[in-house]
Amino acid sequence: MDYGFTEEQEMIRDLCRQIAEEKIKPVREHYDETEEFPWDMVKVFAEADLFGISIEEKYGGMGGGIMDTTVAVEELSKGCAGIALSLFGTGLGVFPILLFGSDEQKEKYLPDVAAGKRLCAFGLTEANAGSDAGSIQTSALKDGDDYILNGTKQWITNGGEAEINTVIAITNKAKGARGASAFIVEKDTPGFTFGKKENKMGIRGSTTRELVFQDCRVPKENLIAREGMGFIVAMKTLDMSRPGVAAQALGIAAAALEEAVKYSRERRQFGKPISSFQGVQFMLADMATQVEAARGLVYQASRYIDSGAKDISKISAMAKVYASDVAMEVTTNAVQILGGYGYMKEYPVEKMMRDAKITQIYEGTNQIQREVIGLKLIKEAAGKN
Repeated sequence: MDYGFTEEQEMIRDLCRQIAEEKIKPVREHYDETEEFPWDMVKVFAEADLFGISIEEKYGGMGGGIMDTTVAVEELSKGCAGIALSLFGTGLGVFPILLFGSDEQKEKYLPDVAAGKRLCAFGLTEANAGSDAGSIQTSALKDGDDYILNGTKQWITNGGEAEINTVIAITNKAKGARGASAFIVEKDTPGFTFGKKENKMGIRGSTTRELVFQDCRVPKENLIAREGMGFIVAMKTLDMSRPGVAAQALGIAAAALEEAVKYSRERRQFGKPISSFQGVQFMLADMATQVEAARGLVYQASRYIDSGAKDISKISAMAKVYASDVAMEVTTNAVQILGGYGYMKEYPVEKMMRDAKITQIYEGTNQIQREVIGLKLIKEAAGKN
C-alpha cells in the first residue's frame, strides 16, 4: 500500500531495511544468545546518522518527526527488536531534553546524541512504581547549587551503557506526583552506579539494568524545565514515544508474518506445500490483515502527533496497545504455522514471539493503556453534554 511517505521517509525506510537485512539479521542470534550490548550495531546506526532522526538540524540531526522515527523503528525491528532498541532507547532518553530542555542543555547534549557518540536512557520505573508512576521514591534534595539524588530505578533500557540519563525524582514529597522533577545525570557522576544486567525473556540484545543513586550530586543546571515538572515531563515523553513501541511491535509482527508465509510455501505435507491448506491460508490471511490494520493505526497516530495536536494521549495509547497485541498474536501464530520448527531456536519466530511480549508491558502496560483510552472517551463524552 502507498502510505504517502515523503522522499526523506522513503530514504529512511530503504536505508533501515538494508541495514536490517545486511547488518542486523546475520548477528541477531549471537546477541540474543550472549546478551552482549550491540556496540558494533551502534556504530552502524551512527554512521547512517540514525541517532539524529528526531533531533533538530541546528544540533546536527535530521529534524524529522515521529513519523520518520516510526518508519525507522519498524524496519530495524524486522531485523531484531533488541538490537534496534539501543537506538530507540536513546530516543526515549533524549525526549525530555528535546521537549523541555533549555537551550544550554540542548547545545551541550544533543550534538553528541545526534552523532551517536553518547547513548541515552530514561529513568522513571522503580520496584514499587511501575504502572503507578506517581509513587516514585527516588529523591532529589536541593543543597546549594546542587541536588542530591538517592534511590533506585529499575528495568532501565540502555542502563549502564548510556552516558546521558534523564531521571525523574521527588524534590517535594509533600506534593506527591506534583513534587517530581526531571534531571540529566551523566554516567560518570560520583554516587551514580548500576545494578546487574537483567537476564530477560526477550529483547536480549538490549541491556536492562538498575540505576542506583547514593548521595549523587547533580548540578542545578541539569534540572529539566523547573521543579515540580517531572511528572508532566515523564507523561509527555511517554505520549511521544509510545508510537515507537507500537512501531517496534509492528516490525516484529511483519517479520513473523514474512517468515510464516515463506515457510508455508516450502514445507510439504501430504504431497503438497502446507500453504495450499485452507486452515493455514486462513491463519495467514488473519495475520496479514492484523499487521496492515496495525500499520495504518501506527502511521496515523504518528502523523497526528506530528501535526502539532495537543491532546495525543488517547491515539498514542491506541497505537501502542493495538500493535503490541497484534505482535503477540501474530508471532504466536507464526510459531504454530512452523510447528516443531517454530519452537526451535534455529528458526527466528520463537525469538520474535519472546521479543513481542515486552511490547505489551513496557512504556505502560496494555491494561494501563486501555484505562487511558477509556478515561479519555468518558471525559470527551462528558464535555459534549
